[in-house]
Amino acid sequence: MTSATCADLLNNHLRPAIKSKQCGLLSTGVLLQHDNARPHTARSTVATIQDLSFECLPHLPDLPDLAPSDFHVFGPLKEAMGGKSFRSDEEVLQVVQEWLHSQPKDFSSKALEHLYGTQWRLHKKMMSLCTLCVQ
Repeated sequence: MTSATCADLLNNHLRPAIKSKQCGLLSTGVLLQHDNARPHTARSTVATIQDLSFECLPHLPDLPDLAPSDFHVFGPLKEAMGGKSFRSDEEVLQVVQEWLHSQPKDFSSKALEHLYGTQWRLHKKMMSLCTLCVQ
């Protein structure tokens, strides 16, 4: 992706999609979360974001509270939240917390095993052996 492609996506795809699906967002403000990839930080992309009156949230070099292993949550959460409307941030937070608490206890463990495969199984085995040694 180049900065020109990024600007094209913002102007000709994202903005029209927001206008057709969430038209009120364009007047209240659109927040973007980009990583620090060159096309996202290029002058032309930054200028396009400003021209569209979008706001780009700063990206931290490392997000300590969001590991790659957390991404397994987003697909099922998006599916569960699909079509719902919320009146406040607090209501969203409450519904998300309820959804997280409703997941089976092995929800994260199964996702880690799927993500890391054999490495995760070996890690679990090593942790079991370490626990036995300590006991």
